[in-house]
Amino acid sequence: MRRDAQRLLAEWSVDVDARRPASTLTVEQRQFVEIARALSFGARFIILDEPTAQLDAAGIKRLFARIGNLREQGVTFLYISHHLPEIYEICDQVTVFRDARHILTAPVAELGRPALVAAMTGEDVTMPEAVRRDIPPDVPVRLRVRGLVTRTSARLSLEARAGEVVGIAGGGGSGKVDVAEAVVGLTRPAAGTVTVDGRTLRPGSVPDAIAAGVGLVPQDRHREGLVPLLSIAENVTMSVPERIRRRGLLSPKRRDALAGRVIAELSIKADGPRVPVGDLSGGNQQKVVLGRALAADPKLLVLVTPTAGVDVRSKQTLLGAVEEVRRSGTTVLVVSDELDDLRICDRVLVLFQGRVVAEMAAGWSDNELVAAMEGVDLGHV
Repeated sequence: MRRDAQRLLAEWSVDVDARRPASTLTVEQRQFVEIARALSFGARFIILDEPTAQLDAAGIKRLFARIGNLREQGVTFLYISHHLPEIYEICDQVTVFRDARHILTAPVAELGRPALVAAMTGEDVTMPEAVRRDIPPDVPVRLRVRGLVTRTSARLSLEARAGEVVGIAGGGGSGKVDVAEAVVGLTRPAAGTVTVDGRTLRPGSVPDAIAAGVGLVPQDRHREGLVPLLSIAENVTMSVPERIRRRGLLSPKRRDALAGRVIAELSIKADGPRVPVGDLSGGNQQKVVLGRALAADPKLLVLVTPTAGVDVRSKQTLLGAVEEVRRSGTTVLVVSDELDDLRICDRVLVLFQGRVVAEMAAGWSDNELVAAMEGVDLGHV
């Protein structure tokens, strides 16, 4: 069994020991283990539900190549995704559902992207983008990262001012998630300091980061962002008990009121604040995670792949919320390889193999950013 498992993992270039507990794997590794399992059965019909949500460009390329090989052997795929470029790349036919109703079914080649987005949302949707703006030199520096070195040897130094949105981009092995988790205290760095609004954070301490005004939308909402059996209200307020106390006790009325405001502001589709989070769609769950991060009015908001696996409308809402908190003076760190996520940034730092290899101001081209993320210098191609 272990020999067969190791062979399957090798086919997908997943460099892990088959004897390891799945709980110790990274999000990307777990995703490929699931995909390898699904494709190992010799099935003739395979359903893939958001299979690329946590994969980098190289991983997606490997997956699509494998799907192509299996299609040539007569295997049929039902591919569920909110990522429109993937639909146009590998699908022959597309069916759109909206609010539990069938909207249309059509050959992909006959359906333009605006028409597809309109079918998914009921109207035309455009994603927010940053405009070039000069941040005055008298705006205070909100975040200082000096000489940060993670346990995986990724390195980062940066300064970001109040109201600035800074992107950290890179592929799966770039170290972008490692530096983000070190900044917010999820992991203890090997070296360096993180300072938020003049307060140096205690390395590897989430409570200290929260006390300093750091909010986080983690990479894996299911394991790190939510408690599925608890209600929306309980999830939104779990890190701000002081805001819902009354005479020393937690007040359900205040808790529900705070959650109700978050539901309204982020357009969460639910019957009320007491609905279990596990009953919500992926996009609405992600909004709850963001709502929890925003409940404390953070000075620094760190978003790790914030729109992975969510629908177009939810993506628009999530990215639009970043613009709102930026205006209030919050500094935002967007850690992602999704181009739509990074377009809201004033500037983007690109990591490749743990080092910053480029910094790009708003207005970069897709080719420029993708090339930098893949370690390609377009000037020498």
